[in-house]
Amino acid sequence: MKTLIVLLLSFAISIFAIKIIKKEYDFALSARIAMSTMLLFTAIGHFMFTKGMSMMIPKFIPFKESFVYLTGMFEILMAIGLVTFRFKYIAGLTLIIFLLLMLPANIYASINNVNYQKGTFDGNGLPYLWFRIPLQILFIVWTYICSIRM
Repeated sequence: MKTLIVLLLSFAISIFAIKIIKKEYDFALSARIAMSTMLLFTAIGHFMFTKGMSMMIPKFIPFKESFVYLTGMFEILMAIGLVTFRFKYIAGLTLIIFLLLMLPANIYASINNVNYQKGTFDGNGLPYLWFRIPLQILFIVWTYICSIRM
């Protein structure tokens, strides 16, 4: 839910800031700025909640904490790529693939009741997926529209 609020709030702020600066609306740029802001917000979580996020990764995958750090750094790179006109297409395409690949981790975390912020197994469980899966689809569609289609 926090990520959705960050995305929508930064989108609204970006729309008005760009209108003031450029004297016209640029919805695609505003959407990319919003997605970048959201990615930076989530990347912070990779460094603050490393233990809990590593619990979201299935047991058979090694080097979980390193993987969490790498995905956090990857999100920062994608955030930069989305707002760099030259790299927006490749960053958008890569981000969509990344979001698709991360969905199983969210499903695994829900099935196992992972609370990534506390690093415990008392999370929301399966009801969380009723929000998370549509949210992940929104992120994918948002990224496609603002960086690949436009």
